[in-house]
Amino acid sequence: MEFKDYYKVLDVPRDATADDIKKAYRRLARKYHPDVSKEPDAAARMAEVNEANTVLSDPEKRAAYDQLGRAAPHGAGQGFRPPPNWDAGFEFTDGPEGAAGMDGAQFSDFFEELFGRAARARHAGGGPHPAGARPRGEQRGSDQHARIELDLQDAYHGAERMLSLRGARLDAQGRLVNEERQLQVSIPKGVREGQLIRLAGQGGPGVGGAPAGDLFLEVQFRPDARWRAEDRDVYQSVAIAPWEAELGGPIEVRTPGGATVEVTVPAGWRPGRKLRLKGRGIPAATPGDLYLELYVSLPPAATDAQREAYRQFARAFASFNPRHTQGA
Repeated sequence: MEFKDYYKVLDVPRDATADDIKKAYRRLARKYHPDVSKEPDAAARMAEVNEANTVLSDPEKRAAYDQLGRAAPHGAGQGFRPPPNWDAGFEFTDGPEGAAGMDGAQFSDFFEELFGRAARARHAGGGPHPAGARPRGEQRGSDQHARIELDLQDAYHGAERMLSLRGARLDAQGRLVNEERQLQVSIPKGVREGQLIRLAGQGGPGVGGAPAGDLFLEVQFRPDARWRAEDRDVYQSVAIAPWEAELGGPIEVRTPGGATVEVTVPAGWRPGRKLRLKGRGIPAATPGDLYLELYVSLPPAATDAQREAYRQFARAFASFNPRHTQGA
């Protein structure tokens, strides 16, 4: 995927004001609008200009995009992938359609990866609530959403977390100002990745005495080398010694829920083997399962005695050729 430099597309500096961006967009729209332009690639250029303006004219999207750009200083070109959960903690205001790109506009894969797909998922999962009939002059506040990172263990026990959420606004001169607020949030037991936690009244302020909008927090689990979640099922990597792999036997495993359980490794381990612990995944009325993914860990030969043990092991298995499947 190609990194899109939206500042370059609009030909504005990175500290451009909102007025600078608006003027640049209007200038380029007059140049490339397919109805008036004679440029051979007018439609494609206009699509790029529209996309860049969609991000840079929105303070919240622009703040998130700027942070991503700092994390990818050599971003232009092919092969770019945003880091996992790159937008965690950023607040975004839902637009009239509830999600960027829901109005049928054509955006690049880069935009879709950053703003489009996640926004549509949020829209499908909840979306903004309609204001309904209100007296003239009253307008319910806009709904906002943010992606938050939690530890998988929070799903097993529930938790109280103080979260830092980042947003942005324009100052009187039209320059981008980053903001941050702290929220104490109750994480329900059994929460799943992708689930929305609704905080009523924590969205944008209402107008004319109307209530504030809601804030929707989309849950993501922090990457962890020990385990990963797929819906309510959890997959945990478990190291076993060579003799445990071949001979089998009982081992103790500490689960993401904090319990220590004894499981039996079957003799004759093979790559890809899993052990299923029913009901020890993410809690629910019907809980998920925990799958132990076994892999062999070789002990280091740090002493003379240990190196001699490896030599004896080699002599005992002198006829074994680990590369026989490779034609050796």
